[in-house]
Amino acid sequence: MDPLKSFNSNKHLKEEFVSNLSGSSVLEIIALTITVPMLVLIRHSTSATGAFLKKKNDDAVSKSNYRTAASSVSIKGEHNSIREYITSYRVVVMIITFLCILAVDFRIFPRRYAKTETYGTSLMDLGVGSFVLANALVSRQARNITSVNWKTAIVSISPLITLGFLRLVTTTGVDYQVHFSEYGVHWNFFFTLAAVSILTSFVNVPPRYSGIFGLLVLVVYQFCLIHGLNAYLLSNERGMDIISQNKEGIHSIFGYWGMYLVGVQLGNYLIFGSHSSGLRSTRWVQMRVWILSIVFWLLTVFLDKHVERISRRTCNLPYVTSVLADNLQLLSILMLGDLIPGSKTSVLEEALNRNLLATFLLANILTGLVNLSVDTLSASSITALSILLVYAYILSTVIGTADYFGVKLKFW
Repeated sequence: MDPLKSFNSNKHLKEEFVSNLSGSSVLEIIALTITVPMLVLIRHSTSATGAFLKKKNDDAVSKSNYRTAASSVSIKGEHNSIREYITSYRVVVMIITFLCILAVDFRIFPRRYAKTETYGTSLMDLGVGSFVLANALVSRQARNITSVNWKTAIVSISPLITLGFLRLVTTTGVDYQVHFSEYGVHWNFFFTLAAVSILTSFVNVPPRYSGIFGLLVLVVYQFCLIHGLNAYLLSNERGMDIISQNKEGIHSIFGYWGMYLVGVQLGNYLIFGSHSSGLRSTRWVQMRVWILSIVFWLLTVFLDKHVERISRRTCNLPYVTSVLADNLQLLSILMLGDLIPGSKTSVLEEALNRNLLATFLLANILTGLVNLSVDTLSASSITALSILLVYAYILSTVIGTADYFGVKLKFW
């Protein structure tokens, strides 16, 4: 497109701004994963304090009656806490994702948190994997719901395919910056979600075995990577055929599919299995989430050192284990909310949880509008922060309003 007629005159500068980055360290990622959920817990604690004071003022009960009431509320909260923790976890993943996809275009955002070019790990690298895993944990497969027929499966993923083509057409039409090494020339994350959904629907694996099957897929894919496939996927050379043009996006499907299958079994085991109700079940889940997080972090360090370095671009096995470790760590910290009496989730959290795809879609649209109307590379820190605050406010307001009127956008 003629630069003089382009909607995005700084396209190449913006592409260079997010290119050839190497990420941060695993320790920093672990630290960030501690910080964000701790902030959520602080927010929950202030909400619980407000609710407690209101109840204390409204209910003039005796000290003995109050103890009885407090005990009853605690048990009820404990019974519902697993669902609330999962809700908070999914919302935290989404909030980090939608803030980062716009913030990364401003200089205020540390470059080490942006997506890596080939190998390494960063905060944004975890975004796409976390989105897949967050949906796998509560999917119909994890809930052991009978698989749908192929016609229903095609209909259910048609919105994702439509969104994928709409993104392709619009980004091309307005000459929007696209980092080809991320998914390829034509591919995008919506196509990846659609492909994972199709594979999961057609290859019907019982949830108690899906993790084993997913691990097999990941091991075979990793074997192919270390025997030459990674060199092909990470090279800058592309053929003229559709597969070569979109080699990263198409081949990484196997990594994301394997991750999704592992997530299905984890969701079935931790959330929807025989231990998922009652007071004891919460303690049971907490302990296993902590253990699994530590195991996956140790496995990630081992694979990264002795098999292949972490690569989000290829979605290799070390990347998958790092996503699993990071997300389970996030969930385990949120589960410390068990120590905080009172409500665990807000109305906005519930709204975001019920409309993850709509939130992600709207975030992409708003990010595009900002980039086409603002020179993000020249924006000062104050300007960038102000734009991000307005962006988050608009996004929260729209999703909250949509949820109030019962509007939902669902996929698999």
